[in-house]
Amino acid sequence: RHYCRSLVPERGAVSGAKALFEPVDARVPWIRIETRQKEALMPKRIVVAIDGWSVYSKYPHGHYVRTLGDIGDRETETEVVLIEYDIPTRAFSPAVLACLPPEDWKITEENSRGRRDLRDINVMSIDPPGCKDIDDALHVRTLPNGNIECGVHIADVTYFVRPDTAIDKEAADRANTTYLVERRLDMLPGLLTETLCSLKSNVDRFAFSTVWELSPGPEYKTLRTDFFRSIIHSKAALTYGEAQAMMDDKSDQGEIARDIRALNAVARVLRRRRTEAGALTLASPEVKFMLDSETHDPTDVGAYVLRETNHLVEEFMLFANVTVARKIVDAYPLYACLRRHPPPSRRSFDQLMSAAETVGVTIDVSSSKALADSLDAAEVAGNPHFNKLLRIMTTRCMMQATYFCSGELAEAEYSHYGLAAPIYTHFTSPIRRYCDVVVHRLLAAAIGIEPLPKGLEHREAMRALTDNMNTRHLNAQLAGRDSAGLYTNVYFADRTVEELALVMRVKANGIVVLVPRFGIEGTVFLTERDDEANPFEHDPVKHSLTHRGDASMRVRIFDEVKVSIGVEEVRAHRKALRYRLIEPFAAPIKAGGGGASSAATDKAAAGKAAAGKAAAGKAAAAKAAAAGAAASEAAPAPKGKAKGKGKGKGKATAKAVLAKAQGGRAKRARRK
Repeated sequence: RHYCRSLVPERGAVSGAKALFEPVDARVPWIRIETRQKEALMPKRIVVAIDGWSVYSKYPHGHYVRTLGDIGDRETETEVVLIEYDIPTRAFSPAVLACLPPEDWKITEENSRGRRDLRDINVMSIDPPGCKDIDDALHVRTLPNGNIECGVHIADVTYFVRPDTAIDKEAADRANTTYLVERRLDMLPGLLTETLCSLKSNVDRFAFSTVWELSPGPEYKTLRTDFFRSIIHSKAALTYGEAQAMMDDKSDQGEIARDIRALNAVARVLRRRRTEAGALTLASPEVKFMLDSETHDPTDVGAYVLRETNHLVEEFMLFANVTVARKIVDAYPLYACLRRHPPPSRRSFDQLMSAAETVGVTIDVSSSKALADSLDAAEVAGNPHFNKLLRIMTTRCMMQATYFCSGELAEAEYSHYGLAAPIYTHFTSPIRRYCDVVVHRLLAAAIGIEPLPKGLEHREAMRALTDNMNTRHLNAQLAGRDSAGLYTNVYFADRTVEELALVMRVKANGIVVLVPRFGIEGTVFLTERDDEANPFEHDPVKHSLTHRGDASMRVRIFDEVKVSIGVEEVRAHRKALRYRLIEPFAAPIKAGGGGASSAATDKAAAGKAAAGKAAAGKAAAAKAAAAGAAASEAAPAPKGKAKGKGKGKGKATAKAVLAKAQGGRAKRARRK
């Protein structure tokens, strides 16, 4: 495989043809290359390939492949992210495009035979602002018998994406849509994702529907479930904010507003049932950017705000996913494509429980229900951010949720720990996830409207599909978070701000903080990096750092502190986000002294921000957070560091790490 990043800067004048290349993936050792362009390549992001590794060499040797662009250039850094995580960026081939219907394709009586016509029902969608690939829509109505009918309608992608066609194989390989800050890399061509499949308002669309008949409130017990293909005509495509405003405005008695309130009443009951069963409500530091419409530079950054309408949609999507999972497993117990979330080990909670005990909070991790109750009860007087911070830290303890074939595991292992669901799958987003495409085909076969494709009747083939989906899903998550880290750096490149931060981890030489206003986190070093003597005493039990010469200079986990955030040049051609402590005392501190070094008041360097080591470290920490409203889907672990990297330590170990890295990230995505 190819590796991205840049050459290691040399001390003094650049000379000779030999150079060391430092990959983005910290598990991979530095690579020695030879090039006559060394001086010209120093300020560039480049691509390098490994040729071999001599037993007599400290480093593997490789060769220069190509130049991506200048370090710090936004487009260049984005390309580094895409290459590093193997995100497909190729254009759709002529063979794929040949599978598409004509652009003027319309729904007709002939092509809609066998579908249930729901165009007279008030169907609506609720999505983030600017959403073009609308996967799902909802409806609610009162039946003549007094019961309540609720429906989830999902874009019928499989009508257009037939099994074993070129477009199906391409979608299976891509496995999901990848969302970066400024762009979206689609799993399917735009004609489907934004037009023919997208459930936009005021147009007829094909859907795959799951409909429940419920008893009247407040119980809303499920009396009957139905699955069928349908035709819908969405009456409104709302944003979360618009739907929330309509729900809150009691004077708005329009049909859509009343339906939103009715859906929310059911969603609250669904959420209460999940919570009573032990479902976790976790959190992650989601970042939202405002971009300039012309330059795409970030003009503002902040924490993503969740509304009650976010939870409304989430509950119905979870309800549909669980309902469909049961149906397809009943029909195909050996071939169903499911999603599981293994329970974390008791040891993974040790640091969380130890940290909570320092402020008198006890965390019970004997079950997901006990953990959920502990989190609900966890409060610290005078610290309004404590509970959310504790939930973010809890998310870091979770295992990664993974796709699997039902025939691969015992039924007892199907469960989803975070959702407290005995069985779960993904059905609700076939525009952007290939798992959902597979599940739609399984469901169609289960209700007898289409035969099951032959490729889904073999566990080996299903295992290959789920392995690829797990790898692609994880890589898309990591790419999205690295993209957010890059744009965070760009935003702070020409400004230095001072903000409240919360201490979420204490290390020997610094603290890791979360900045609530921006939804970002980073490391604040309390000593100069080149200081050999650490003036602070680290207490791992009390999770605190105390200055050896002045006990009043102390910082503990969960403390509120004030930090400055800016971009600094950490070495030649390398700029990175830098956090400095301002309150309760200024830092970094010179070893042996009680005052802040002059560097503590330095202004951040201006110019374009590189996605350097500090940004990579920040992004790696953020990788442990679960994305989206369903944060309980669990988070990937941060990338590990290769021991002895660049220092010749443990040659056999380093080579094993390299082999593992070259083998891809599928194994990490399949961790048990």
